[in-house]
Amino acid sequence: MRIDNLQYANWSQKIFRQMREGRVDAVHVTIAYHETFRETVLNIEKWNRYFTEFPDLIMHAKTAADVDRAKATGRTAIIFGAQNPSPMEDDIGLVEILHSLGLRFMQLSYNNQSLLATGCYEENDPGITRMGRQVIAEMNRVGMVIDMSHSADRSTIEAAELSTRPIAITHANPKVWHPALRNKSDEVIKAVTDKGGMLGFSLYPHHLKGGTDCTLTSFCEMIARAAEKFGAASLGLGSDLCQDQPDSVVTWMRVGRWTKQTDYGEGSAQSPGFPPMPTWFQDNRDIDNIAEGLNRVGLSTEEVAGIMGGNWRLFYQNSFAGQSDQ
Repeated sequence: MRIDNLQYANWSQKIFRQMREGRVDAVHVTIAYHETFRETVLNIEKWNRYFTEFPDLIMHAKTAADVDRAKATGRTAIIFGAQNPSPMEDDIGLVEILHSLGLRFMQLSYNNQSLLATGCYEENDPGITRMGRQVIAEMNRVGMVIDMSHSADRSTIEAAELSTRPIAITHANPKVWHPALRNKSDEVIKAVTDKGGMLGFSLYPHHLKGGTDCTLTSFCEMIARAAEKFGAASLGLGSDLCQDQPDSVVTWMRVGRWTKQTDYGEGSAQSPGFPPMPTWFQDNRDIDNIAEGLNRVGLSTEEVAGIMGGNWRLFYQNSFAGQSDQ
């Protein structure tokens, strides 16, 4: 099983074919950053056209069984997620509607303070809000995963404590390896994984030690150290691959509609733009390089299989059904 639990590519037939060449069985795709509910629905319409146009390459997945079916039929399962709670606007009733449309992951905040939680770029983190507590309970009820990848420390720890289901950090790395603002402290990772949650390792250069020049060995050794601390069963991949996106998309990520100024965010020493990916992970065809690297740093065959996709597959099985369906 090969699963990449976060990508935001400029989707095309080329990329879908590369997924198949790399034998990637499932990808969690971002369908919203700052979009409203209606705008998110338009993005879902676009994906429905992809599913109709390329039925031999991709299929929509709402369950772990769908991922299994995609693998068995030689396709890549596409799982919807949002990197902000903006699609639910200020209406808790839209959580269930979004879940019915296929949304399976939703971040409680994206860098900034939201109605639900604090983003990692805010100076102060008061934690989960009153509405956030209610939305966490509703996400638990319907089977939508709480994602804290861009959230601040206190908010993430509180989300793990409040949630009756395991939560996820879908795309980040340990801060002890590389002190990027978006990477996570051991305390935060432990709070998530101790409750059965998952950490997906990011390949986005700003999250890597050495950036674009990060070596495969360094990346895989980081994963091996995390496995020693938190257990290999809590780990997976969330590459944050933004293949073929124009640099203007970074501005949308950072700015959305909340400011008239340019927000440089990660890599603030330069204008917003996508840095080159490491040579050993340019696109989906390179995913097995990571498996080979993990083998070389001493992880067992079983541990490597879990990190490459098996752990996310089990997490999907336990997370995507509503409480009344379990």
